[in-house]
Amino acid sequence: MNYQAILEEIHEEVLDLLPCGTVATYIPQLATVSPQKFGMAVQTVGGEIFHVGHALEPFSIQSISKVYTLTLGFTFEGEKLWTRVGVEPSGSTFNSLVQLEYEHGIPRNPFINAGALVISDILLSHLKNPQSSFLEYVRQRANTVSIQDDPQVARSERQAGFRNAAMANFLKSFSNLSNEVEEVLAFYCFHCSLSMSCVDLAKGFLFLANKGLCPWTNQQILTPSQTKRVNALMLTCGTYDAAGDFAFNVGLPGKSGVGGGIVAVIPNRLTVAVWSPGLNDKGNSFAGQYALELFTTKTGVSIF
Repeated sequence: MNYQAILEEIHEEVLDLLPCGTVATYIPQLATVSPQKFGMAVQTVGGEIFHVGHALEPFSIQSISKVYTLTLGFTFEGEKLWTRVGVEPSGSTFNSLVQLEYEHGIPRNPFINAGALVISDILLSHLKNPQSSFLEYVRQRANTVSIQDDPQVARSERQAGFRNAAMANFLKSFSNLSNEVEEVLAFYCFHCSLSMSCVDLAKGFLFLANKGLCPWTNQQILTPSQTKRVNALMLTCGTYDAAGDFAFNVGLPGKSGVGGGIVAVIPNRLTVAVWSPGLNDKGNSFAGQYALELFTTKTGVSIF
């Protein structure tokens, strides 16, 4: 299949939409990004990479980092992890406090903010140098040493993150955080502040299309069974409370972030990453989701 030609077709169609959606402003640093940006990349399990637009430009991955924290936490804790966080779609906004109280401090899934805070707490308990160790983990998955965190974004997110702070304290009150609240919040903001390009993300998620095997290091990151579960969670929970809409229109497991990125997986075939900063009313990239819908339509390939 000529993926490069397909990406170029998609690029032409999407350019007519831009700018579209609304750039995230509740994290002030994200509000400075141009809504005209668009990039897309495909990485196949056979080792081929294709890309268009601004696919080499790093951007703030935000909640996409939660897939990496989950896979690392799953490696450390195994099935025990699910005693502290659930596996169900939220049906509520990603930063809902009401749901957390109703469910007695057990977040609905690891991709909403409360769930990611619990996973962050787990990593703090296992890693001697959490930030440097996690950054190295992500670099190894993407096979590049150029990935960096953005301290300005992390600081901006922490200063504006009153709801996250409320959730962390709430979790602590239910004894679902072991470490100090401020340490958990700092690490959470750190991993959300990582900057990666579409090419980095397409390469960095390839182990999830490859039965858990990272082709760059030849390391089994997750078992095939664990990989299946992470992909299932991306399908049902990876795009906030619009997972049903995303599955209906795109038909792939995916994870989005309010920086405008989305990464999707076709098991045993490829990963595809897209970036466009303008968001729809559910917090997912407007043009990015449309581009992924075009991709599965034009290729005729989805998981269904």
